[in-house]
Amino acid sequence: MNAASPSSALPTVIVLASGRGERFRAAGGTGHKLQAPLVGATVLEHTLAAVRASGLPWHLEDVGHPGMGDSIAAAVRATPQAHGWLILPADLPLVQPATLQAVAHALQGAVQAAQPSYRGSRGHPVGFAAPCGPRLAALSGNQGAAPVLRALREAGQVAELELDDVGIVTDIDTPEELGRAEALLRERLSRG
Repeated sequence: MNAASPSSALPTVIVLASGRGERFRAAGGTGHKLQAPLVGATVLEHTLAAVRASGLPWHLEDVGHPGMGDSIAAAVRATPQAHGWLILPADLPLVQPATLQAVAHALQGAVQAAQPSYRGSRGHPVGFAAPCGPRLAALSGNQGAAPVLRALREAGQVAELELDDVGIVTDIDTPEELGRAEALLRERLSRG
C-alpha cells in the first residue's frame, strides 16, 4: 500500500487483483493473466505503475475472494479512513495516471460517484465518494459495485467523464485482448 499522507483528501485507488483469471486460461492463455508479460513488465506491474504515477493513495487487494463484490468490500473495510475509493480492476494495464486523477477530482464535487467513458463506452476506474463506504463494505458476490452505481445513477449522483484514454476499456480477459493491449502500448510508446 502506498504511504500517502493521511491528510490527503483524495480517494484511495483500490486495485482489484483477487480474481482467478479463469476466462484467460479457458481462452488458451497460460498462467494467470495478471502475470502475463506485456512489453517488458507484467500486466499487473503496468497497472500498478499507473496507480503510483497518479500520486493517489492506493491499496492492492490480492487476497482470494469468492467474487468481485467480496473483494471490493474487503478493500473498503481495509481502508476505513479513505476519502472515497476508485475501483480499478488490475487487468487494465493501459489506464493513464491522468485518468485516475480526473476521476478522483470529479468526486470533489456534489456527486457520489464518477465513471469515465472512452468514445461512448463506460470503463474503469469507477470512483465512489466516502459516504458510499457502508454500501461498498456490504457488497458480496460477482456483480461488484454495479448495484451501488446503478442506484446512484438513478438518483442523478454520478459524474460521467468522457476521457481520451483507451486504457479505461482495455481489460485483459483473453490472449487476443492481451495482444491488442500490447499493440496499443507499443503504439503509445512509439509516439513518445
